[in-house]
Amino acid sequence: MPKIKTHTKKNQAWIVAVDMGYGHQRAAYPLRGLDHQNIINANSYEGIPKKDRDIWQQSRSAYEWFTRFKRVPLVGEFVWNIFDKFQSIAPFYPRRSLTRPTLQLKQTYRLIKRKEWGKHLIEKLGKDPHPFITTFFIPAFMAEVWEYPGEIYCVVTDADISRAWAPMDPRASRIKYLAPTKRAMERLRLYGIPSENIMLTGFPLPEELIGQNEKVLKHDIWRRLAVLDPSGVFHRNYGDTLEQFLGKKPAVIDGEKKRVWVMFAIGGAGAQRVLGSQLLESLAVHIKTGKIGVTLVAGIHNDVLEFFKRSISQFRLDDYVGHGIKIISADKKEEYFRTFNLALRETDILWTKPSELSFYTALGIPIVIAPPIGSQEKFNQYWLEVIGAGVAQENPKYTHEWLMDYLDNGWMAEAALQGYLEAPREGVESIKKIVFNSSP
Repeated sequence: MPKIKTHTKKNQAWIVAVDMGYGHQRAAYPLRGLDHQNIINANSYEGIPKKDRDIWQQSRSAYEWFTRFKRVPLVGEFVWNIFDKFQSIAPFYPRRSLTRPTLQLKQTYRLIKRKEWGKHLIEKLGKDPHPFITTFFIPAFMAEVWEYPGEIYCVVTDADISRAWAPMDPRASRIKYLAPTKRAMERLRLYGIPSENIMLTGFPLPEELIGQNEKVLKHDIWRRLAVLDPSGVFHRNYGDTLEQFLGKKPAVIDGEKKRVWVMFAIGGAGAQRVLGSQLLESLAVHIKTGKIGVTLVAGIHNDVLEFFKRSISQFRLDDYVGHGIKIISADKKEEYFRTFNLALRETDILWTKPSELSFYTALGIPIVIAPPIGSQEKFNQYWLEVIGAGVAQENPKYTHEWLMDYLDNGWMAEAALQGYLEAPREGVESIKKIVFNSSP
């Protein structure tokens, strides 16, 4: 566990995440340069009191159990729906006041106040009160309850959010929200957060995938569009306007006429591993003929890694590992995020449930949307489909048919461009400007 160190340099902040799945740490990873130390995980930092760790662990274990139990035939979906009801997002329309606290929110505050949950962390960081930036709402509540002496910022990690993200008394709160979408901003207003405490920043994306003046990003998009449009239909329809958005087309595009690389990214709980095996089986012929490459993301789960290896052997694809199939895995999350980001530059299609990875479409990557898990992911899917950057998966058994049709029709190339045009990608720079221009 990382130690919490104090520092006195200007333009630094405490970056606080939680070690629960990948989403909140993935959002914190691009902000790590603001801290010049390891990101602090509120539920696993060195010196955390046992009572605090136990409360965090209970909530994490419950969520992961329900996520896995969802796969159980007949009863799994029913039990999951009951659990998800407690964290569901109310319909946005008609617009009305949604300030009333939920049972989940009341329980959170009860734990903070009665169990002094998080007091140790906030008092420790409060000795050196730089801006407090967290990618999860509970540490923000803790910072406010325990009177953190510096500014408090909460990075929103979904396109739309439940009432649980806003504090008990939103109008009196001093938490400032950094929102990834306009819908998230509007939702926070319905929850009672004053407009002056809500800023549209976009999701924090890795700067190494963007580059100065988007040089890296545009290079990768030109390469991606070349392979996502094998029939040329997209370029015939939009070729004259591409340079308007992406700058002058390179004379030579690396990767032209090569495999289309599909990355399948599994969630933190590993609940959709079977889907990865299904698409591998369906795409086996295209992998062997050099049309498609598949990158399987196992994350830090050794059991998922072994499952994917068995699937590769089952479908007699061992000889294609390295040039037709790749697996991303790591022992620690920071190494996983680094490896994942590097692999994204060579990825043409991202197949994932609509988690925080939905925002990576801003890098010009089309999303094939796996079934959502949880209310917030349903709203992320809605956002992807509205902006035209994602398409819901068809039957995985026939991926070898419908995916090739999507490519031949230019739909994947069009989704890539729509993601680049419609989704904000200046999250890190926007957060820097807001935090350090407004801090005393």
